[in-house]
Amino acid sequence: MQGARRGKLAEQVFRWVCLVAMTLPLIVLAVLIIDVARDGAERIGWDFLTSYPSRNPENAGILPALVGSLVVVALTALLALPIGVGAAVYLEEYGKRSFWANLIEVNIANLAGVPSIIYGLLGLGLFVRAFGFGRSVIAGAGTLALLVLPVVILSTREALATVPNALREGALALGATKWQTTRRVVLPMAFPGILTGTILSVARALGETAPLITIGALTYVPFLPDGLRSPFTALPIQIFNWVSRPQKGFVTNAAAGILVLLVILLLLNGIAIYLRNRFQKRVY
Repeated sequence: MQGARRGKLAEQVFRWVCLVAMTLPLIVLAVLIIDVARDGAERIGWDFLTSYPSRNPENAGILPALVGSLVVVALTALLALPIGVGAAVYLEEYGKRSFWANLIEVNIANLAGVPSIIYGLLGLGLFVRAFGFGRSVIAGAGTLALLVLPVVILSTREALATVPNALREGALALGATKWQTTRRVVLPMAFPGILTGTILSVARALGETAPLITIGALTYVPFLPDGLRSPFTALPIQIFNWVSRPQKGFVTNAAAGILVLLVILLLLNGIAIYLRNRFQKRVY
């Protein structure tokens, strides 16, 4: 009886610990969002979204940073999506189990946990100096593509692994080739998971600051990017620049910029959830 009581007590304690672990981060996050909204909500307006940076905090806006972020993130998706999905399809559908295959898988998993500043140093050496792209849009997109590539590969492989092998074997038994089975059976079934993982990876790239600072992205840009070799800035860098200034008006601008960034991130996550549910219904 005492053993049963101790077991129930341990279960209750474990249940409360899990409840606190779930609730505490949500409370901290809610407090932070409310504090930022209280500081920056009054600053958000059409002028703030469509104005260029200024030395006067009342006239400063985020247009170059907002456009730069969207352009860099779009290019990041164009670079990372085909390479990441292609690598995952090969590893999951065509690659054979061997020492080298296991070594590649372990390294991809480890790369997903490497700090983003390391990718910034890699982008600085590879894109900025070796390829001569300088502090350009394409250098920033290439660096962020390296950052999200391991996550895209891992999420795509997990989506492919959820497709039952019976479907592959059934298609092959009916005379389909490996490519036809992958293209017409496996990829459509895994598409919702692939899409969700890709959008969430791109959303992560949108909020990254360290890699872009490392490759030398500008903090003051009074123009919009007009090409792949154009200098640029991004919303996280603009926020970082404002936070480091002593004037209270720039701190308010930084809070407003954080709110805009949060809205974009929530929008991307919402799109990922909507598309996943929509394609899941279509597939099943």
